Amino acid sequence: MIFIRALRPLHWSKNALLFVPLLLAHRWDDGARVVDTLIAFVLFCITASGTYLLNDVHDAAFDRAHPQKRRRYVASGEISVRTASVAGIALVALSLAFAAFGPLLPWLALYVALSLTYSYWAKQRVFLDALALAALYAIRVLAGGAAARIEVSNWLLALSVFFFLALALLKRYADLGLLAAAGQEEAAGRGYRAGDRDLLRSMGVACGMVAVLVLALYLNSEQVTRLYRRPEMLWLVCTLLLYWTAHMWFLAHRGAILDDPIVVAVRDPTSYVVALLVIAIAWSAI
Repeated sequence: MIFIRALRPLHWSKNALLFVPLLLAHRWDDGARVVDTLIAFVLFCITASGTYLLNDVHDAAFDRAHPQKRRRYVASGEISVRTASVAGIALVALSLAFAAFGPLLPWLALYVALSLTYSYWAKQRVFLDALALAALYAIRVLAGGAAARIEVSNWLLALSVFFFLALALLKRYADLGLLAAAGQEEAAGRGYRAGDRDLLRSMGVACGMVAVLVLALYLNSEQVTRLYRRPEMLWLVCTLLLYWTAHMWFLAHRGAILDDPIVVAVRDPTSYVVALLVIAIAWSAI
């Protein structure tokens, strides 16, 4: 049971991004594309769990100095460094082997390379770590397009970059808040200091607002009029995205985000309400 938790199954929710190109292209009734995307989802879950274990091995010493991360299983000693290392390498190798010679292989390989670069180098560089995290999210979207054989539009790519960069900065902002509350001035193994919180908040909120702006501009594109009968209804989605972005930043500002923002959203009733409203509006617009 401990080992399963160390794989961070809650973080598998991030891989739902693989289905975004399929859904936005309205190809959910194509059985072959759905199956291919499901396979990609499983492979990304295996890959992500492997890289999480390798990250925990590398960060074990730093995690022990963190008020929350010291409970991670490698940092606490509940799982040995050797076991986590072997399991992490095995999971990554397994996923790459299953994806061999398929359209998903380049994206999985890129994800692994960037994830390890983030863990072993970029994480210690201010802002570069946030860019790497945003790129890892964007890779999932692009991989979903490759798996479903659907071209990812520049609009979706731009929205993904700004939206997930905002979430990455939110994660850093919340993490520094925990350190400040614990009386620590610097984040061990990171390039940030407690005094950087205000700057991170400014950049993160700005990126979130730009993401909403990109979505608003997309709604005026010719592509939307081809895909939706009542595209004017989609403006309500902009309002909901704006509200959800503000909601998450209020939670962070009040010290209520103690984990990855995506994991927090999975446990947050407000996020489910917003998601259901977005689905209902999009369905009505179609």
